[in-house]
Amino acid sequence: MSVKQFNDKQLAAGQAPLPSDFAPPHYLDETNSYSYQNVQRQRQLTLGDLLLENRIVFLQGEIHTGNANEVVMKLLYLQSENRNKDIHFYINSPGGSVVATLAIYDTMQILSCPVATYCVGQAASGAAVLLAGGTKGKRFALPHSRVMMHQPYGGVSGQISDINIQADEILRNRDVLNQILADACGKSKEDVAKDTDRDFFLTALEAVDYGVVDDLLRKPADNTNSADNNETSE
Repeated sequence: MSVKQFNDKQLAAGQAPLPSDFAPPHYLDETNSYSYQNVQRQRQLTLGDLLLENRIVFLQGEIHTGNANEVVMKLLYLQSENRNKDIHFYINSPGGSVVATLAIYDTMQILSCPVATYCVGQAASGAAVLLAGGTKGKRFALPHSRVMMHQPYGGVSGQISDINIQADEILRNRDVLNQILADACGKSKEDVAKDTDRDFFLTALEAVDYGVVDDLLRKPADNTNSADNNETSE
C-alpha cells in the first residue's frame, strides 16, 4: 500500500492523512500487518508516551497531588517493564506540596532500578529534594540550570490549638526534608538547616560542589572531528 493509498483510506474513514514523507511505501505494505498497526499506534501516542517508551519521565511546574500521582505511576510502570534499566527523571519545577514531593521521593527510593535525575531550568524547594534523591553518581544539572533550597512554609489559620498543631507539622516536615538533603548531599543536618533557613540559590556548578548533583550534563565531544584532526596532524 502506498502512502497515497493509505491517506485515501484515512480520509474515507474520516481520519487525518499522513504527511507524504512520513514513511516509505514498503513500511505500509498490507502484507506486513505489524507495520500497518505500528503506524496507527504511533499516531495515537502523545509526546509523554513516546518519552515513557524511552524510560524518560518529565516533571514540570508546581508539584501537587495530581502530577505527583502521575509521576509515581510512571515510575512503577517503568520498573515493571525492566527492574534493572535506568529511569531518566527530568525536573523543571519550583517545588510545591511537601506531601506530594515525599510521595515521589519515597517511590524513587523503593525502586530496584536506578533513577537518574536531571535539572532542566530549575529545581527549587521540593524539586531540589527530588533532584538530590536520584541514584548517587547519576544526578545531573544542565550548565545554566539552578537549584534553590529553603525551609517549608505554609499559611495557618483557625483556633490557637489548631495553629499550634499545624506549626508543629511544618517543623516536622522541615526536619524530614533537612535530613533527606543532608544524607543526599553528604552534609550534616545542622549545616543544611543553617543554609536553607532562607532561600538558598545554587548555580549548576555550585550544586555539584554542594552535593545536590554529581556532575554537569554537557554535549558529548564530537569524536568525528577529533579523529579528523588527528589524521590531519599525522
